[in-house]
Amino acid sequence: MLTDLADFLEKNVKIFNRPGFIADDPISIPHQFTDNQDIEIMGFWISMLSWGQRKTIINKGNELVHLMDGQPYQFILNHREEDRKRFENFKHRTFQYTDTLYFLEFFQQFYWENESLETAFSRFLKADATDIEPALIGFHNLFFSLDSAPHRTRKHVSTPARNSRCKRLNMFLRWMVRKDGAGVDFGIWNSIQPSQLLMPLDIHVEKVARHLGLLKRKQNDWKAVLELTENLRKFDPLDPVKYDFALFGCSVTGSKLSSRNP
Repeated sequence: MLTDLADFLEKNVKIFNRPGFIADDPISIPHQFTDNQDIEIMGFWISMLSWGQRKTIINKGNELVHLMDGQPYQFILNHREEDRKRFENFKHRTFQYTDTLYFLEFFQQFYWENESLETAFSRFLKADATDIEPALIGFHNLFFSLDSAPHRTRKHVSTPARNSRCKRLNMFLRWMVRKDGAGVDFGIWNSIQPSQLLMPLDIHVEKVARHLGLLKRKQNDWKAVLELTENLRKFDPLDPVKYDFALFGCSVTGSKLSSRNP
């Protein structure tokens, strides 16, 4: 029954949506900061690096913070081209020096002209939009609008226009937009509503969602993201992605799901 599933999901949101979740998750990197721009920069960057073991991702995030002298926003604004040489040995899986150089260039150009990364998404989203798909497509085009944009870097910042799940972007937006006072998500952006967010669909979320009957589509693509989010809206239309905590948490902790078989 839907009531049983709703109760199961809500219970697990409360279990995992708490400050104790932060230390072992990549979101711990932006939680080192209090200024919004620092949170945005490190939140976005660590989101884009979030594949593989969480411990390794967190270590890479701390390395980035160190390379930016512990002040990401000030470094982005004020660094010179020769300062980028220090990132030469920074790598994470397929994310290489070329990609780092472009991230630094885009951020510097953007923050010289804009106060918040929020506008890089919200400018493409109408207030009555059902979801953030136009914002993701628009942001991708904006991000790669500089003449120096390397083709290889495009694989690190996805877009629904290519039917990608956009897991990392959806996760980043969850961090920036959701406001629930639980202390995990930041909720520092106001132009995008939690109701417009879409689920970050990774292998952990997918496994539990399929077990619970929330996802039927065989391919793990953009349409699967829309299907899963739409099903979760039945339980909370104003904040469907809060259930990311329940689905992801149940998977990574090995929680038993037998009590809520579909």
